[in-house]
Amino acid sequence: MDGGGIFQRIVARLQFTGFARKCPICQNHLRRFLDFGIRPRKDAMCPFCGSLERHRLVWLYLQRKTSYFTVPPKKFLHIAPEPAFEKKFRNLFGKDVYVTADLLGSNVDVQVDVCELQFPDKSFDLILCSHVLEHVANDKKAMKELRRVLTNDGIAIILVPISGNTSLEDASVTDPKERERVFGQRDHVRRYGSDFKNRLVEAGFTVENLTRNDLATALEIDKMGLKPGDSIFICRRD
Repeated sequence: MDGGGIFQRIVARLQFTGFARKCPICQNHLRRFLDFGIRPRKDAMCPFCGSLERHRLVWLYLQRKTSYFTVPPKKFLHIAPEPAFEKKFRNLFGKDVYVTADLLGSNVDVQVDVCELQFPDKSFDLILCSHVLEHVANDKKAMKELRRVLTNDGIAIILVPISGNTSLEDASVTDPKERERVFGQRDHVRRYGSDFKNRLVEAGFTVENLTRNDLATALEIDKMGLKPGDSIFICRRD
């Protein structure tokens, strides 16, 4: 038994004991979320499961706008799986349904480039790709690959960080510090604007854009620490 881990969890629970916040993923009540980020965001990360605002938003979408938690998808592809989700999804859906994939990560089911997915056409009826495309040089090819492996009646849930109206990319910006200044993070290759939806449409998707106001009440938004500006793009084959 991991005595140190148990002790850390007890300390965390004591430190964050309260009811002002609630994580919908792990169901813990707490006083506040942890600060998180390169430029730290206040009240952002659940200390128990590690979820951030966008993870909690996706969970609400799956819980409230789909039937997947009661009628599982036939096949679910999760690109660059986040720890806040992975164990939950494996327990919910099982290894025959849930497939994790990443180019660099070693603890995934399949190591694969999102621009060259090694799956047959129309293999998955649920795809989750969150905060990945801003790292990908040829994001348009990646979007087309996600569409290719999506079934006719499936959905791809795609998220990227968005700021401003117009996307900004410049292949000549390669210095990590300059990328952080221009794109917001050292390993980002572009900064997406609100025109991101147009890229998805150009890739062949029909797109529905949902925000926290579409998924939660004002009281829930505050209690679950949902961030303004976060968007979920629900993509279907056109």
